[in-house]
Amino acid sequence: MQRRALLATATLAPFAAQAQPAWRPDRPIRVVVPYAPGGTTDVLARIMAEPVGQILGQPLVVENRPGGAAGLVGTDFVAKSTPDGTTIIVHSNGHAIAPALVARMPFDPVADFAGLSMLGRVPQVLCVNPRLPVTTLAELVALLRANPGRYHFASAGIGTAVHLGGEIFRAVTQVDIAAVHYRGGGPAMQGVITGEAIFTVDPIASALGHIRGGNVRALVVAGPERAPTLPDVPSASELGLPEFAVDAWIIAMAPARTPPQVVAAFNAAFATAQRQAAQRMAEQAVLPMPELQTPEQIMAFVRTDMARYAAVMRGAGIRPE
Repeated sequence: MQRRALLATATLAPFAAQAQPAWRPDRPIRVVVPYAPGGTTDVLARIMAEPVGQILGQPLVVENRPGGAAGLVGTDFVAKSTPDGTTIIVHSNGHAIAPALVARMPFDPVADFAGLSMLGRVPQVLCVNPRLPVTTLAELVALLRANPGRYHFASAGIGTAVHLGGEIFRAVTQVDIAAVHYRGGGPAMQGVITGEAIFTVDPIASALGHIRGGNVRALVVAGPERAPTLPDVPSASELGLPEFAVDAWIIAMAPARTPPQVVAAFNAAFATAQRQAAQRMAEQAVLPMPELQTPEQIMAFVRTDMARYAAVMRGAGIRPE
């Protein structure tokens, strides 16, 4: 009987540990998404909100605050929020792209934030309106070259991963096309569906439903390999464009100077939530990034990608304004 009790205690120990995070909030937590609803960042924030809230004992309330290059409005709001754990942000790699586009940043993308979790990365896919008379990447390039300056691609906002994808495509294929900037991935996709823009390079997570529903046609995955969720769509490398490679990563952060025990509690809660939501994440084509676990590793990665994106933007002829 005593042995059974000991076994039961040992079995329940992980759950007891999970139920006692290093810090517990005393009120609901605001999760700022600096883009409009419907994009990949918004989708993943909402997937994570419920399990993280259950672990920490308070609900996580997602609040969309779009505006500015790469979501600067919402990001600046969080950077200047009280660092007590009650306001955090779920952002995309637009956070690391913004300094390459904005000459006077209102915050430091690394120094003014504490990394909580790297939620994963999502390959991106180039999608066109199905009424467009193209079914392959080669046909799209031919159409654009035959009509220089006539068409536009849909961006989710200046400095977003969607914007970066379109600019890389333009630079690699040497076509004459400009961006139309929408306030988020959802509106950008709607721009393609309605015909306002000719294509978008959207993360698969938010594009998948539109592709399967026939609202848009997927031509190419922007990367070295096909995506498991889109096995019939060729990769850019297969089509002879290995330079057309871009994906979106999604990060959770808090304001700098957030107490270490609060950061640790969020870090552990997000790690547990990612395991619990693994199937839902896979359905959204989110690939884990297990090499980035600690807050220090996460923000070091952001710093490295800032330099990488700056080089890409310079190569595309884009300068900070």
